[in-house]
Amino acid sequence: MSGQPTPERIMQISTGGWAAGILGAAVSHRLFTHLERGEDTAEKLAKRAEISERGAQTLLDGLLGLGLIELHDGSYRNTIESSTFLIDGTPTYVGGFAKVLLSRAGLWSHLPEVARAGAPVVATTHDVADNPLWEDLVPAIAPFSVPVAMIAADVLRLSEAGEIYILDVGGGSGIYSAIWLGIDPRARSTQLDWAPVNAIARRLVAARGFGDRFACIDGDLHSTDFGTAIYDIGVYSHVAHQEGPAANKEVFAKFRKALKPGGTLVVSDLVVEDDRSGPAFPLIFASQMLLESKLGTTWRAADYRTWLAEAGFEDVSFQSTPTPSTLIFAR
Repeated sequence: MSGQPTPERIMQISTGGWAAGILGAAVSHRLFTHLERGEDTAEKLAKRAEISERGAQTLLDGLLGLGLIELHDGSYRNTIESSTFLIDGTPTYVGGFAKVLLSRAGLWSHLPEVARAGAPVVATTHDVADNPLWEDLVPAIAPFSVPVAMIAADVLRLSEAGEIYILDVGGGSGIYSAIWLGIDPRARSTQLDWAPVNAIARRLVAARGFGDRFACIDGDLHSTDFGTAIYDIGVYSHVAHQEGPAANKEVFAKFRKALKPGGTLVVSDLVVEDDRSGPAFPLIFASQMLLESKLGTTWRAADYRTWLAEAGFEDVSFQSTPTPSTLIFAR
């Protein structure tokens, strides 16, 4: 009978961990890279990846079911999507993110208890400077910020900005600095982050040829002073969702003080509607913050407006991007 509900979508959601496991295992064994290089059967892939043929065939079956590879006359090959984003060593590679998420999949079994408590119930190192996770996670998420940083650069007209000074707080991989220094050859950028994270950023920015215009301040954004009237542009990308209201208000006030008159703060994050009706990805991501942070979540546009106004910013605007991230410009 038409119009009757089916459990299909619930089954898809319930088995979502299977899909994440298949993708994480496939990138761990570099299957997409081997496929790209012509290893197009389970036997060839097993030999090249040094895994069992049974394992190779099972992963190929799963990847085919997920629509990440294609099968033609007995030979497997990558889809355009997989060739673009899952070949390791390329600038657009995001497979590392799938590996990191798979390694932390067990945390989700605690979500019922975490929801009851309202905070993490097992010890996490999410807010610890010397967490070994940063070495994998920080580079893995960098490609997701590339299109957002490019859009922000256009809005700020960085190609015409000339000699400016940028402060990126909690900058992680340094991807904003790397992109913006490439657009503006006279700009200089400083990143404030934990020392182990800054070490990763130095490598990335230097690899792009801009290390001579990039500096780091090793410290914690909560306790480190940002300075007074030094910078033309501030960046706060994907940090606010890890923090509570008081910390975000304090950071925005420190940014206002650190910016020159007329300077601009650029915030990039997953922002939800004021009634928390959407968008879908930021709403779902809030559970990740419940699992791993004491006060973080995906904040509303109204929250940012209030915090930024209290910090002394008078002109606040929002811009959507083709990614789940929203850009906020505050002056």
